[in-house]
Amino acid sequence: MSNGPSISDDSNSTNPFLSSKDDEVDDDVSQTTNDGDFLSKLNVKNVFNRLSTKSNEPKKVKSKVWNHVVSVVLIEGHDLLPKADNTLPDPFVKFIMGTERYKSKSKSKTLAPKWMEQFSLYMFDDQSSVLEISVRDTEIGGRETVLGSMTIDLENLEKEKTHRVDGNLVDDAGTISFLVTVCSMTGDPATPADRPLPEAADPPQTPASSPQQKQSVNRKAVADSYTFLNSFKNFRNIGWLQVKVLKAHGLAAVDMGGKSDPFCVLELVNSRLQTQTIYKCLTPEWNKTFTFTVLDIHSVLEVTVFDENSDKKMDFLGKVAIQLLKIRPGQRRWFQLKDSRLTSRGKGVIQLELDFVYNTLKAAVRTFNPREVKYTTPEPKFKVSVMKRNIDRVSKIVQSVVETGKFVGSCFNWDSKLRSSVAFAIYLFVVIHLELYMLPAVLALVFLKNLLVLNIVEGFKMERDGEDYNDIECDDEEELEKAEKSKGFVEKLQSIQEVCLQVQEAMDQVATLAERGKNALTWKVPWLSWLALIVLSAATVLLYFVPLRVIALAWGINKFTKKLRSPNAIDNNELLDYLSRVPSDKELMQYRELKPDAGVQAAIRKKQQ
Repeated sequence: MSNGPSISDDSNSTNPFLSSKDDEVDDDVSQTTNDGDFLSKLNVKNVFNRLSTKSNEPKKVKSKVWNHVVSVVLIEGHDLLPKADNTLPDPFVKFIMGTERYKSKSKSKTLAPKWMEQFSLYMFDDQSSVLEISVRDTEIGGRETVLGSMTIDLENLEKEKTHRVDGNLVDDAGTISFLVTVCSMTGDPATPADRPLPEAADPPQTPASSPQQKQSVNRKAVADSYTFLNSFKNFRNIGWLQVKVLKAHGLAAVDMGGKSDPFCVLELVNSRLQTQTIYKCLTPEWNKTFTFTVLDIHSVLEVTVFDENSDKKMDFLGKVAIQLLKIRPGQRRWFQLKDSRLTSRGKGVIQLELDFVYNTLKAAVRTFNPREVKYTTPEPKFKVSVMKRNIDRVSKIVQSVVETGKFVGSCFNWDSKLRSSVAFAIYLFVVIHLELYMLPAVLALVFLKNLLVLNIVEGFKMERDGEDYNDIECDDEEELEKAEKSKGFVEKLQSIQEVCLQVQEAMDQVATLAERGKNALTWKVPWLSWLALIVLSAATVLLYFVPLRVIALAWGINKFTKKLRSPNAIDNNELLDYLSRVPSDKELMQYRELKPDAGVQAAIRKKQQ
C-alpha cells in the first residue's frame, strides 16, 4: 500500500502531490461542512491599530501576515494499527501547519474511528504550507504514541474548492479521510470568466475580446455543457452553481463600539467556502464569487454570516437557506437573514447573485439514488419540546388514518345511503375490471387532481409570506432548555434519556416520511411532482404492455446481480431515495423566504440615491 493521499475535487484533475500511482483518485466531489470553529479574531489592540487600513487587506497577527484560511473536516479513519500490546487504542488526530495546531477528540477503543469534526487553520505567507497529520493514542501517564502520520502540501490544492483526501498513513498504518478547503482572504482571485469550467462536457472554444464578452461566452459554454446531448458525460456532475456574495446591510452589532467583523460562509452539503472578513462594519461589501459543482439539484445552499472573534470562534449574525430548484438564473436580490434555526426573522439582509445550470436527465436519475450524507450534522439530543412536537406530528398522521377508517366504516354501515351506494358500485367496478397497470394510473390521477386544485386555489389567495409564522414552539424550547439546565445532573438519568431519544427519533422519522409523501402529492416541489407523474405514467404503459412476470424477472436479476456488477454499489430503495428529496413540513418552513424589513429596504434605497 502506498503512503500518499488520494484526493478528489470538482475538477477531477490529477494531483501533483500523490506519492504513488497506486493511490486512488476519487470521482469529483465538492464537499464541506456545517457550523463549527473556523475564523479567529485579532486581538483588540491590533484591530484598533488597523482601523485606518482597508478592510480587505491581508490580516496581521503578531507581525505575521495570513492570506488564507484552511477549513478542514476530519471524517474518519480505517484499518488503524493496534497498540504495542495488541489492544485497541483511543485514537485522536493532530494537525500541524507552521505555528497552527489542532487536536481532535479521541474515540474510545476502535481501529475505525469516526470523528466528524470541523476546524480552521491559518496559512501564513512566511510559513510552510505543508499540513502534517498524525494519528495518536494517549498512554497511561499522558504520554502520546504516534500510530501513523502523513503530510500534504496545500499549495498544490486548487483554491476556493473543497477536496476530499483519503490519505494512506506511512508504513501501512491505515488510512484517514478528511475534507480540506483553502479560501483566500482577499477579494476575488479571478473574474468569473477566468474560472475553470466544470467537466460535465468539453465546452466549445470561442475567442472573446472584452471581459464582458468573455464572461458571456463562459456562461454559454457552461450551459451548453449541461444540454441533453451531454447527459452521459461525467454522470456524477449534475450541475453548476455560481454565487456572488455582494454585500449585506443592517447587520447586528456584537462588538464593542457598536460594530461587527462580518464574514460569510457558504455551504452546499459538504462543500464549504467563505469570504474575507470586513472589519468594524455593519454594511460589508465582499464582492466575491464562488462556484460549486452540484451533485444533487435537491440540495440546499446555506449562507451564514458570522462575526470574527479572537478565540477562533464566531458570533452568529444571520443565516438564509436557498433551495437550488428555486433559483432563477442570473437573479440578484436581497435575502432577509433568519435566526440559527431558520424559523424566525433575524437582523439584516444580504445581497446575492445566483446562477444555476443543470442537466435534467442526470438530475432525474440522481433523484432515485442515495442522497449525499452531510458529515457534520449535529448529533440529536433528547429535548422535551422536540418530543412533544414529534408526538403532535405523529398524532396528526394517526388521526388522518383513523378518520379514513371511520369513513370506510360509515360506508359499510350505510350511515348515508347515497354515499354507501356509490362506494359499493365503485368497489364492484374496480374488483371486476382491476388490472395491475391501473394502480400507477390512479396515483398519477391523484397528482393531476392536486395540481388542478393547486392552480385553482392560487388564483384566489396569495401564498403567505412567512411573517405570519409564530415560532411559539421555539420559544417554548428555549424556556424548557433553561429549565433543564437549572436541574442538577443527578436528576437526569442517562438510560431514560437514551430510550426517550430513540422514541423521539423514531417518531420524527415516521412523521417526516408521511409529510414528505403528502408534500410530493400536493406539489410543494413541482419538479419532483412532475418527475413522479412522468414515472407513474411510464409505469402504467409498461404494465399494460409488458407481462408482470417479465418485469419481476428484470427487477430480480438487477437486484441480485447489482453487487456482482458493481461491488462498491450502495444498496438502496428507489422510493425512499425519492422521498428523501422531498422536504418535510419543518424543512419547508425553514426554506420559506421572508420579505426584507421595510426599514432596511428604505435605508438601502436612500444609500443608493
